[in-house]
Amino acid sequence: MGLLRSFFNNTRKPKGPLGRGMLASMNRGHVAVSDWGMGHLGGLAPQSIVELGCGGGRNAHRLLEEYPQAHLVAVDYSEESLAKTEQVNRDFVAEGRCTLVEANVSGLPLEDDSFDLATAFETVYFWPGPVESFREVRRILRDSGTFLVVNESDGTNEADERWTGIIDDLRIYTEEQLRAYLAEAGFTRVEVDHDQRRHWLCLLARK
Repeated sequence: MGLLRSFFNNTRKPKGPLGRGMLASMNRGHVAVSDWGMGHLGGLAPQSIVELGCGGGRNAHRLLEEYPQAHLVAVDYSEESLAKTEQVNRDFVAEGRCTLVEANVSGLPLEDDSFDLATAFETVYFWPGPVESFREVRRILRDSGTFLVVNESDGTNEADERWTGIIDDLRIYTEEQLRAYLAEAGFTRVEVDHDQRRHWLCLLARK
């Protein structure tokens, strides 16, 4: 595997020096789409948040700033990601407002009905299933809890398809596919904002 391909494969599970470089790149490069996605959470006041695929920890920090009453659990199956998230959120970790959990989203070591909000920024491309993983998210959400999915690729941009040949296990979903998967997983109401010019997707699924 060439160096470039090795670097970009760290989007899936960051590891080692290349992984640390990728996490720094994610924290810079995903700001615009992540903040756009968070802008759809108006009116929510979550007490408990789980960020699934926490990556470099920037979004966890932003959520903890936005919701000062909330506790956040940051989940990732990459030790490198959790280390970076802990570094970025060290003050929140010290205050007891941020907890780190190493786990795969297909089998979360979290209790049923325990979160008001679950978030997934630029990560469901790699989730097992994904219906089985979405069911896991639904399981840990409280009644009327919200699942926010934010993707920078909507499955309609031919330019994005090159990444499926570079990054292992990458699957880019369309709006229609994600709606169907969420419904199959048991979510009762799904709202979508689709920025067709930038090919961005934001889905809000309610338990």
